[in-house]
Amino acid sequence: MTVYLVGAGPGDPGLITARGLDLVRSCEVLLHDRLVADELVAEAPRAALVISREGLGQAAVTELLVEHGRAGADVVRLKGGDSFVFGRGGEEALALEAAGITVEVVPGVSSVAAVPAAAGIPVTHRGISDRVTIATCHGADGNEAEYARLAAAGGTLILFMGLGRVEHVVRGLLAAGMAPATPAAAISRGTLPDQEVVRTTLDHLAAASAGLAGPTLLVIGDVAALELSVAGLETATVGSELQHAAWSC
Repeated sequence: MTVYLVGAGPGDPGLITARGLDLVRSCEVLLHDRLVADELVAEAPRAALVISREGLGQAAVTELLVEHGRAGADVVRLKGGDSFVFGRGGEEALALEAAGITVEVVPGVSSVAAVPAAAGIPVTHRGISDRVTIATCHGADGNEAEYARLAAAGGTLILFMGLGRVEHVVRGLLAAGMAPATPAAAISRGTLPDQEVVRTTLDHLAAASAGLAGPTLLVIGDVAALELSVAGLETATVGSELQHAAWSC
């Protein structure tokens, strides 16, 4: 009995790893997040039990993983991005280990760098940024983010889960001393065909990102002013094309 914590990548189904795709194609139970591409879910065997996390709290998800793991099934827990980057994979792994269930972690392509890259924004760039700070728009305890530390970190700031709190975040960073003219970008549905990118400055970020669809990643720092010409990512289809895309990512 093994539960595999598999990262599905940032959105485009072709960006899952070859190992992750192999496990999806051979699993007996697939428990997937809402944002995982339908094309990847469809790769599960016809006989597999497929469960969407939609409407399930974390406790219910963990209970299902333990239940099916104890029953001896090969279970794939498919998460967007990487399981260990704001994916609660660590919590699930600890619960499974406590239940005596073998856990294998299959890293995924994280949105941290992949989504900005798809928008033509390198998160580091010689002479501009030599460090990256990643955070959510809430603190680790669920309260306010530590704006003073984020504003003083320098380099590039990547913020997850911030679309509904952009105005609040901007106020916090400005109050902590970050310059209003700091370049900023909001990237909606990164790597997908309907990706949208807005580039602006910190003081105008809230207004510029109004109306964007989630999930949206915020990039704040001088690299956000760079606009490199990169080839657009195409959404791969199922079957051999998907396998080819996985091997070539």
